[in-house]
Amino acid sequence: MMMMLRSLSRPLERCLGVRAGGDALMWHADLKPHASGDFSIAVVQANNCLEDQSQVFTSPFATYVGVYDGHGGPEASRFVNKHLFPFLHKFATEQGGLSADVIKKAFNATEEEFLRLVKRSLSVRPQIASVGSCCLVGAISIDVLYVANLGDSRAVLGRKASGDKENTVVAERLSTDHNVGVEEVRKEVEELHPDDSHIVVYTRGVWRIKGIIQVSRSIGDVYLKKPEFYRDPIFQQFGNPVPLKRPVITAEPSILIRKLKPQDQFLIFASDGLWEQLSDEAAVNIVFKNPRAGIARRLVRAALQEVAKKREMRYSDIKKIKKGIRRHFHDDITVIVIYLDKHRGSFCNKRTKQNAMGCTVAPVDIYSFNADGGDEDLLQKIT
Repeated sequence: MMMMLRSLSRPLERCLGVRAGGDALMWHADLKPHASGDFSIAVVQANNCLEDQSQVFTSPFATYVGVYDGHGGPEASRFVNKHLFPFLHKFATEQGGLSADVIKKAFNATEEEFLRLVKRSLSVRPQIASVGSCCLVGAISIDVLYVANLGDSRAVLGRKASGDKENTVVAERLSTDHNVGVEEVRKEVEELHPDDSHIVVYTRGVWRIKGIIQVSRSIGDVYLKKPEFYRDPIFQQFGNPVPLKRPVITAEPSILIRKLKPQDQFLIFASDGLWEQLSDEAAVNIVFKNPRAGIARRLVRAALQEVAKKREMRYSDIKKIKKGIRRHFHDDITVIVIYLDKHRGSFCNKRTKQNAMGCTVAPVDIYSFNADGGDEDLLQKIT
């Protein structure tokens, strides 16, 4: 694990997949090895600038997955994509390995560093105070799975059913959706703000915190966390000031740690663009019943077919819609499928370990396929 994490402090090689035939806004890497099996990744862009960012880092001993779903712009998700894993490396090195405390420190450091970026940039780009990102991270090390989450991206496990249903698969959700559309989350936010009867408002067809945002946890969105930002005259010129007595959203991740079991078959990490169209069970069954190569792309296409069906359109018509306009039909969608084969025999384990060192980072923008993007001046690398 330490060998892989040390590599994160050096410039990272971008291992790109290919564009999907017939859809200029889709990118995928059909099948690559990791320490415990294979993985597949696919992304489709709907926004004018891709707000989803994602990465998979692999070593002979560990696998790390990140899905970052931005909102209000791409800056926060791009920032997390650059800085969260190096912070994981830093704290894991200091504490001798991965743990819930290491993950919390890495999330907090990423949040604080983005806050510093916002302070430096506010005078020239006040909108950055309202940019944020959901953050879903998975790590597999020595048969232990870690899942950490802010927002409503989701990790789902596919495991074989027991007893008479051995040829079926069961979906088990591993992450918590921090979205006030979920009644429990809505009540949690309301209980934290008993003196604010309008902390959660139903508007534009969904529940929103202060009538603005659906997620209750994120990186960024500093104007909803720090009173000095929404009161700043520069920001007030840009948007409507939101009176806050205290932060209304947080960057405290939900963390799950579990030992992987022989019946655990695969993991699906995806932004909410997938889960808006497919249930956990539907996604797991698609993975279970189909070949591995291109399985993430198959899930994205299944979601787009649902979009087409709801609009009484053909899937081929959806693929012709341009970025930006396409956001009226569906969100950016990122899917990463991780197969868990280690328990199935030493041959697979040796094969994957020999080839598992590397990284796969989805393009910053599918349409332009520009690896550096246009906001590098705001996303300076931490030294």
